[in-house]
Amino acid sequence: MQGGALLGWLAPLAVAIFGGILRFVRLGEPKAVVFDETFYVKDAYSLLKYGVEMATLGDAKNPIADRRLIAGSLDIFKQCAQPSECASFVAHPPLGKWMIGVGEWLFGMNPFGWRFAAALAGTLSILVLARVARRMTRSTLLGCLAGLLLALDGLHLVLSRTGLLDIFLMFWVLCGFACVVADRDWARHRLVRWYESAARTATGPRLGWRPWRLAAGACLGAACAVKWSGIFFLIGFAVLSLMWDMGARRALGLREPYRGALAYDLPGGFGAMALVPALVFTASWSGWFVSADGWGRNWERATSSGPLFFVFDSVRSWVQYQLQVLGFHSGLEAYHPYMSEPWQWPLLLRPVSFHYPTDLPPSACGADKCAQAVLGVGTPMIWYAAALALLGLVAWYVSARDWRAGATLLGVAVGWLPWFYYAIADNRTMYLFYMIPVVPFMVLALVLVAGLVLGRQDAPATRRATGAAVVGAYALVTLINFWWLYPVLTAETITHAQWWARMLMSSWVTAAPK
Repeated sequence: MQGGALLGWLAPLAVAIFGGILRFVRLGEPKAVVFDETFYVKDAYSLLKYGVEMATLGDAKNPIADRRLIAGSLDIFKQCAQPSECASFVAHPPLGKWMIGVGEWLFGMNPFGWRFAAALAGTLSILVLARVARRMTRSTLLGCLAGLLLALDGLHLVLSRTGLLDIFLMFWVLCGFACVVADRDWARHRLVRWYESAARTATGPRLGWRPWRLAAGACLGAACAVKWSGIFFLIGFAVLSLMWDMGARRALGLREPYRGALAYDLPGGFGAMALVPALVFTASWSGWFVSADGWGRNWERATSSGPLFFVFDSVRSWVQYQLQVLGFHSGLEAYHPYMSEPWQWPLLLRPVSFHYPTDLPPSACGADKCAQAVLGVGTPMIWYAAALALLGLVAWYVSARDWRAGATLLGVAVGWLPWFYYAIADNRTMYLFYMIPVVPFMVLALVLVAGLVLGRQDAPATRRATGAAVVGAYALVTLINFWWLYPVLTAETITHAQWWARMLMSSWVTAAPK
C-alpha cells in the first residue's frame, strides 16, 4: 500500500469534504418540489406520521400538496372515513423514503430537510469510493482521484441535492461492493495464515465468521429495500464473492479447491448474501406490518381470526403486494418527454430536467430573459472517458485476467445491461438517472486506466512524470468541465444566453421547457 494508514484516511476525507461542500451549499435551492420529489418527500413524511404511505391532496396536474408544502403548511393528506381507504399504492420499497424522512424529522418539511439525507449519502459515497479504490489499487493517490471524479460528476451532484431514491440505491450498492472487496482481502489473509501454520488438506479450511461478507449482504439487502433493481447487484456480487473464494483456494495450490469452496464457502455465502438481504428487505417494511392502514392490509379480518391467521394473512398480503409492484414496473410504458433508452445513457443523449421555471422576471439576472435550471446530466469528460476506459478494461481482463478489471466490468454489467431487457421486452419507461448506481464503477474504470497510465512505482522517472502529466491534465479538464456546467446543475439564476451556452446538444435543450 502506497502511503500510510493515517494519510489513507485523511486524504479521502479531505476529498469527501470538498464533495460535501458542493452538495450542501445552497441545498435548499430551488425552493420547490422538483421532479419526482413530489412522490418521495410526501411518502417520507407519511411514513414518519403514520408508518405507511398515505394518499395526499391533488395530482400531477393540480399538485395541491406540493404548493402547501412550499407555503409551509403540512395539511397535505386526504381525509377519508376510514384511514385504510386513504392508503397509497407505492412502487418502491420504503427504506429510501425512511432515509429521506430522517432529514425531514431533523430539519423540517422544507427543501433542505427533504434533501439532507441525499446530500449526506452522496458525500459519504465519495469517501467510500475513495477508500475502496485505494484498497483495489494499493494507492492513496488513485483512491483520492476516484473520490474527486465522483464528486465532480454532474448526475451524482444533482441526485445528491434532490429528494429522490436513486442516490440511496447507489450508496448501498457501493457499500456492498466495498464490503465484498474487503471480504476478498480478509478471506485470503485467513487462507495464507492457515497455509503457513496448519496441516495441508485437499480442500483447505473453513474460514468461519466472515464479518465483511455479512456486511455486504446487509448493504445489498438495503439496496433492494430502496429499489428493486438492487437485486441485480446482489446476485452479481454474490456470484463474484464465490468465484473469488474458488480462485483463492486454487491459488494456494490445493488439490480440490472448488470442492472446498462449495463445501465451506457456499453455505456461509448463502446465509450472508441471501438470508441476510431477505431479512433486511423484510425489516424495511416494518411500518406496513405493524400498521392497519397500509395498502393491501387485512388487519381487521386477520386479527379477528386469531394470532396464527394474522401472521399467515400478513405474509400472504405482503407477498401479494410485492407481486403487484413487480407487475406495475413491468407494465410501465407511459410516454414521458425525458425518457430515454439504455443505449443512449453512456452518451448523455437525453438528460432529465428536474427544474426549469418559466416565470422568472428579467430582474432576477439583469437580462431580458433569465434561466434557473437543474439538469440531471453527467459530466461529459467523465462519462465519455469512462466509455473508452471500459473498452480498455475489457482488453485488460481478456489478456491478464486482472480481478480488478473483472469486478469493475461486472458492476457496470449488472447495473446497465438488465435495462436492455426491459427496453426490448417491455418497452419500459426509463431515464438517464437509472445509471447512477453504475457511475462509481465507471469512475473505477477511469482510475484503473489512470493507474496504467501512471505506471508502476518502480518505473523510470520520465515514464512516471509523463503519466502524471496526462492524468493531471485529465483531472484538470474534468474540473473545468464540471465548473462550466455547475450553474445548470444547481439552479443558479443566470441569463438565458448563459444557460443556452451550456446546452451541449440539441437534445439537452428539449429536456427543458422552452
